[in-house]
Amino acid sequence: MRITQGTFSFLPDLSNAQISSQLQYCLDHGWAVGIEYTDDPHPRNTYWEMFGAPMFDLRDAAGILREIENARNTFPQHYIRVMAFDSTHTVESVVISFLVNRPGDEPGFRLLRQETDGRRMRYGIESYAASRAPEGQRY
Repeated sequence: MRITQGTFSFLPDLSNAQISSQLQYCLDHGWAVGIEYTDDPHPRNTYWEMFGAPMFDLRDAAGILREIENARNTFPQHYIRVMAFDSTHTVESVVISFLVNRPGDEPGFRLLRQETDGRRMRYGIESYAASRAPEGQRY
């Protein structure tokens, strides 16, 4: 199952040249860029681990691409995403995020169905990865 979170997630994986173009677009708009990673991509897991500090003062996409490569080398079997923040209104708001790395095996999610009172159904999802192994050892 292919996880679809963030911009471009329904497209094939972006090449480094395409990632660099998107990063330059973010920098041209004055947005700060951060890199995050996780081994549990559940849609409600919005707080991924930061890889380094957000890059507020860079003007060249090559520096961010080097950090992405460092993250890929450090966490090759994790999801890695790039997030750009707009701080023009004194609030750090995410304006774009996209995946730049996926694990070799994406196990997906299981649909949970529970019958409640009055024959009502309650649905939820659970990551197959979360039931396999403890955090940090899922892939």
